[in-house]
Amino acid sequence: MNRQQTLTSERRRKTILSIVLAVICVIYVLPVLTVLVNSFKLNTFVKTETFALPTAESSAGFANFVKGMTFGNYPFWKSVVYSVVITVLSTGLILLFTSMAAWYISRVNSRFCRGFYYLCVFSMVVPFQMVMFTLSKTADSLHLNTPWTIPIVYLGFGAGLAIFMFAGFVKSIPLEIEEAAAIDGCGPLRTYFSVVLPMMRPTMISVGILEIMWIWNDYLLPVLVLDINEYRTIPIHIQYLKGSYGTVDLGATMALILLSIIPMIVFYLLCQKHIIKGVAAGAVKG
Repeated sequence: MNRQQTLTSERRRKTILSIVLAVICVIYVLPVLTVLVNSFKLNTFVKTETFALPTAESSAGFANFVKGMTFGNYPFWKSVVYSVVITVLSTGLILLFTSMAAWYISRVNSRFCRGFYYLCVFSMVVPFQMVMFTLSKTADSLHLNTPWTIPIVYLGFGAGLAIFMFAGFVKSIPLEIEEAAAIDGCGPLRTYFSVVLPMMRPTMISVGILEIMWIWNDYLLPVLVLDINEYRTIPIHIQYLKGSYGTVDLGATMALILLSIIPMIVFYLLCQKHIIKGVAAGAVKG
């Protein structure tokens, strides 16, 4: 009887937990569904019937997508190209340099390395708003205000989390493997690229996914650093969907927002298992 009661209680607990998690899931998904529904409605109905499904009267079809991509004098395809360039270059720099730095920090036990590691960890808790004006002026002075140079700025901001995760994983790699490579004649660079880097693949994928999602959706840093009249990423392009007297076509805005988040949603769904593996791998040793 006691065992039966225990099983019933456990089943009830799991049911309640499932309901709570389902409600939380709906809350998180609702904004995305709202964007999806309103991207196919006329601008007037977006304002008055925000949560209603499109009808024959309110439906705009794909006109919002066409208008959003052809609005103004700045072509949407250029914003896509700049977003891709910035995301790819920034993520590549972060993965290469932070993984090498984390490997060095983990293997060289010195005060400098420990201090540098703690500074990187501390940078994770510093709000961007505290440094954004100084950063903007510094980027202009150093000519880091183009899509090909702003990845250097992203490298600085993304280094904290990346080094933290890479360092945790490197500590789980047996030192004997690197010693064997050194005996075989491998120098530091060859040891890193031939031995350490392949073993860091789970964390490399995990960090890459997190950085790509952050950089692709970032609005504040590009708008502060880039010349927005010449270089506009997708978030900046969406911000400038304004007509006369500052009026905004919400239908076209929702359409472009949907186009911008679909790649990241698909990308995350395909790679979420790698995020879990990478985080778990980096948490083996602290």
